[in-house]
Amino acid sequence: MPDLFPPLAPYETGFLERPDGNRIFFALSGNPMGKPALLVHGGPGSGMSDSVRRHFDPAVWHIVQFDQRGCGQSTPSAAEFSNTLADNTTGHLIGDIEALRERLGIGRWLVFGSSWGATLALAYAQAFCDQVSAMVLAGVTTTRWSEIDWLYSGMALFLPEAHERFVAAVPEALRQLHPVAAYHALLNDADPAVRQKAAFDFHVWEAGSISAEPQAGLPERWRDPVFALARARLCVHYFHHRAWLEDGQLLREAHKLAGIPGVLIQGRLDLQGPPKTAFELSHVWPGCELVLLENAGHSTGDSGMAEAIANAVNRFVEVA
Repeated sequence: MPDLFPPLAPYETGFLERPDGNRIFFALSGNPMGKPALLVHGGPGSGMSDSVRRHFDPAVWHIVQFDQRGCGQSTPSAAEFSNTLADNTTGHLIGDIEALRERLGIGRWLVFGSSWGATLALAYAQAFCDQVSAMVLAGVTTTRWSEIDWLYSGMALFLPEAHERFVAAVPEALRQLHPVAAYHALLNDADPAVRQKAAFDFHVWEAGSISAEPQAGLPERWRDPVFALARARLCVHYFHHRAWLEDGQLLREAHKLAGIPGVLIQGRLDLQGPPKTAFELSHVWPGCELVLLENAGHSTGDSGMAEAIANAVNRFVEVA
């Protein structure tokens, strides 16, 4: 079996109209009569990717993807300053997922998520455990404050030069704030030039830790000013508000996942989502298995990730 299946175009796209005026873009690919699988993207604000669906055999799986509120082709975009993001919370995203399941007439589905997508997948599964047949999570996060603080402050232990630049890009008047709070202020500044600069500075910091393998600067789509602004605004919006979750909530309530089989795929060298979180989750989620990849970081493109994800997904083909 190849590590990745060939590139796959959606056979259908559309919009889920929400009562508050948000339009959620979705794409369906693979086998319409196959096993349903929901792919939850990271970020927050990264939008769906073409490559992630290549982990799923298109002859077997009915692959469902969507752009979370404010990003990708969903509207209104978080890049628009008029979008205050007041109706963009974890609770709203969970509601969107369940509304999409009902719209598509799906009973139960496998849920896959990576990074922030793992957090959202866990939150959804704990709210709607009867609708989830199995879960595969990579680069596991639960968005506790300790994880947020590590991502934007603690990681300076490993990336001191990059963190110095990250903090130096903040005006002196805001440097007494935590970097998340400072960038939240900058990305909501009335001056569009301030917002755009902060978006790029934010992504330069993130790009330095996403993979255990050498990187050549910003990923291509992170260079797009509209994409960068939308994603950066959504990241700091969610992390500034601690994802509207009580601290440690997803670990404390993992017992709700009893009966849902799961695989956690974690890079040992993951700086953005250190293995401790996946290790802790594996101890409180009955029926969950932890797979540690010694040479992988946070990126699903790192060594061994594609094979591990495909293997995990394949084991759930027969799960009802």
